[in-house]
Amino acid sequence: MSFDSSPIAAIATASGRGGIGVVRISGKHLGTLIEAVCGIAETKLTPRHATYLPFKNADGSVIDQGLAIYFKAPHSYTGENVLELQGHGGPVVLQMLLSRCLTAGQEIGLRIAQPGEFTQRAFINDKLDLAQAEAVVDLIEASTEAAAKAASESLSGAFSKVIHALVEQVTNLRMLVEATLDFPEEEIDFLEKSDARGQLANIRSTLDNVFSQAAQGALLRDGLNIVLVGKPNVGKSSILNVLAGTDVAIVTPIAGTTRDKVTETIQLEGIPLNIIDTAGIRDAEGASDEAERIGIERTWAAVAKADVILHMLDANHGPALVDEKIVARFPTSAPVIRIWNKIDQSGHKPMVSVMNDATHIYLSATDHLGIDLLRAELLRIAGWQQTGESRYLARERHLIALKAARDHLNIIELDNHIKDQSLDLFAEELRLAQDRLNRITGAFTPDDLLGMIFSRFCIGK
Repeated sequence: MSFDSSPIAAIATASGRGGIGVVRISGKHLGTLIEAVCGIAETKLTPRHATYLPFKNADGSVIDQGLAIYFKAPHSYTGENVLELQGHGGPVVLQMLLSRCLTAGQEIGLRIAQPGEFTQRAFINDKLDLAQAEAVVDLIEASTEAAAKAASESLSGAFSKVIHALVEQVTNLRMLVEATLDFPEEEIDFLEKSDARGQLANIRSTLDNVFSQAAQGALLRDGLNIVLVGKPNVGKSSILNVLAGTDVAIVTPIAGTTRDKVTETIQLEGIPLNIIDTAGIRDAEGASDEAERIGIERTWAAVAKADVILHMLDANHGPALVDEKIVARFPTSAPVIRIWNKIDQSGHKPMVSVMNDATHIYLSATDHLGIDLLRAELLRIAGWQQTGESRYLARERHLIALKAARDHLNIIELDNHIKDQSLDLFAEELRLAQDRLNRITGAFTPDDLLGMIFSRFCIGK
């Protein structure tokens, strides 16, 4: 992996005005910069202690006054010497301070940091592994309290410890199998005495459990995109308002009130749900006006990307011809819940039923009848387990790696490998599984993947 080790600097706080702003510098030799900007020798800054002082221009004038905190390598976020200048959070004064640092640091090659470069250096200097580095962003971007707690656990190394333990199990079995390759006449007794079958079964069981928890973690991080679709005036906006707990969408008796999609993110057992209300689809081939036509096009665009589709129907009248056309265009990849609304008028009772491999829920958005049934079904579809709370977040690439490792392990049939004298293939599948698991923590990760991961960080991180 190519690495430019020259010192870097950036504003580490969010853009805009705030009470406090931070300029962060990381590099090997910061003494001349510290003396130029802070007017004090590097040795006078006690590591990890805040020192109140003026931040000075080249002519001695004061840019701002604040705190200078010096973290001496290797006891810093990046593993290098790090200087943090904490001043007032105005964008102009922070830019002035950053410019001053860049000018004062010209002798040491100080430059603006790339997105994620501080955390990238923490990874390179073994302060964080790759899964922990990703957890930094997940903690910043967490949209629910549960996601924030899980991200914090990942940052502390909970997920990495699980992966390292699994890699160690695979490695031990791989060493055992490879050792038998040198003594083929003794391989059966040797493998049986070492309980190779039991070790393989235990690895598979552990991997299944890790995958299940990681899937829960990915759900906490990414949530579900839930699209409300149906003909006009069946209660889509009313359902959105009930789930959101506030009047997000306009609700009137007039059909076609919603012309564009309305999105609201809610929490359900800590899972972020992005509820998308869409324009109603009419029986007529053409829309009544251009705005409605565009709204319907956006409806189908949202449906195509949905994780879950809520097909709204009127319990008073049953499905109409337009509902058949709607169903015909649903993607097969997303589960569909048929919601029969307005049971306060039709006389139905709140209930859930399964007919023709589809889930039907009878409810009333107006009277809030059966809403708990809908929430429970959404959690079921999400695969949420109340007793199996995830301790860490996970990403799609983690799930892909875990699944690939599981596929390699599932190929292995110990008895067949012994019978066919193909233990070398057994060992190779173990090596490939080990490789896939190591990619999660970065023990082995292609450079292009590392570049893609860190480029998604903010500049100050």
